[in-house]
Amino acid sequence: MNSLPALLQKAQETRVAIGHFNISDMVLLKAVFAAAQEVKVPVLVGLSEGERDFVGTRQVAALVKSLREEFDFPIFLNADHTHSLAKGMEAAKAGFDSIVFDLSALPFEENVRQTRQAVEALKSIHPGMLVEGEIGDIGTGSEIHDKSPDLSKGLSTPQEAKQFVDSTGVDILAPAVGNMHGMLKSMVHGETRKHLDIERIAAIKQAAGVFLTLHGGSGTADEDLRKAIAAGINIVHINTELRVAWRHGLEQGLAKHPDEVVPYKILPPAVDAVREVVASRLRLFNGERTAAQGA
Repeated sequence: MNSLPALLQKAQETRVAIGHFNISDMVLLKAVFAAAQEVKVPVLVGLSEGERDFVGTRQVAALVKSLREEFDFPIFLNADHTHSLAKGMEAAKAGFDSIVFDLSALPFEENVRQTRQAVEALKSIHPGMLVEGEIGDIGTGSEIHDKSPDLSKGLSTPQEAKQFVDSTGVDILAPAVGNMHGMLKSMVHGETRKHLDIERIAAIKQAAGVFLTLHGGSGTADEDLRKAIAAGINIVHINTELRVAWRHGLEQGLAKHPDEVVPYKILPPAVDAVREVVASRLRLFNGERTAAQGA
């Protein structure tokens, strides 16, 4: 099976992106894996520090490893938004394929200094682990927000991107290019969409010369995602759209079986709802012109 770096390189050459979907239970993992099998493309599953605390860092690593080996399928595991070296080392020791070491809330020079140290420490534990750094401001929380924060002052520049990559040695960079974590209520209902600075993405790609990740992809206009991938985005993160689908599917399961107490009889609609969203996004990221569902 191809490695994650090899698949990212292939995605870059063919101008497609690998979909990254956050999970925090077996419903989400089952749905993401089923969708990737359906579309027949590689997939990344990610867990933030909070999600790892809930699921179990070593436990989810064992689950994903078992799926990859049993089905001989390219599913990979990412330690999303990791804010301390201790948590990063925990993920490295558990065998995660990649990590987002996110100190973007710190001053730029401090972000550079600590990320450089993290790259050295994490690769000494797990040499094959890809390390991603983040610069700029894309907000916090994969949640439903009442209003959009002003992120215009936190946009990344090509100069910062080059300096950060050259100084830290990260394999992947997550810049701020108009993206935002979470979704507005109007995005949940499809009334509004996020829009990206495509020219900024292209300039950062040229300056940085590494793989690029788009965080906060939920609720982004399909055409913006297509253009962002063509401009150099290699990984797209989706979380809030899955959480919304999970909630709606769970409500459907409970409504359909109001007196049921058996989880595996209540939860299938939640699996199906999330699977539909993931499959639609994977098709979009891989060049199919289909509208995203469940946004």
